[in-house]
Amino acid sequence: MINLLPLLEEIAQQYTLDPTGIHGLNHWGRVLETGLTLVGTEGGDETVIRLFAIFHDACRLNQSIDKGHGSRGAQLAEQLLSDLTLVTSSQLDTLIQACREHTDGKTTADVTVQVCWDADRLDLGRAGIIPNPRFLCTRTGKSKATRDWANHRALSNFSPVFVTVEWEPIFENLHPRPQS
Repeated sequence: MINLLPLLEEIAQQYTLDPTGIHGLNHWGRVLETGLTLVGTEGGDETVIRLFAIFHDACRLNQSIDKGHGSRGAQLAEQLLSDLTLVTSSQLDTLIQACREHTDGKTTADVTVQVCWDADRLDLGRAGIIPNPRFLCTRTGKSKATRDWANHRALSNFSPVFVTVEWEPIFENLHPRPQS
């Protein structure tokens, strides 16, 4: 299993938004957990799905509409992973596609890409959008049980334990919260 922490340290260096925002660490953690849940029934490459979770929104310029953020995330992934010590060239190509196209509304792609897209789209409740099964790719993602589970987590801003324990301290060092 790939260790995401060194990559998160690199991502944090260039991250300009509030890591507690709607496209921040809690979202990334939910995307990771949802992606791994989908892999259990749909298949796909766990390494790519783990990497997608941390790269797909890593280069956003704002918390609203940001048309180029997927491509910028793909470029950052390519920059940090191009030595191919952590991934194969095929995995990197798949990750780049998943990041670049994750907001295009597509539903047809390699199963790994589909799982990545569904994992992100199933978390739209955080932005007040209920995921429409028509825009989901996988059988499991389209199921009412999965949509209800993911939507509950998104609406409550659920934070996986690893986000609080491992990820937040990395970002806290670079993006301290204002004291009240």
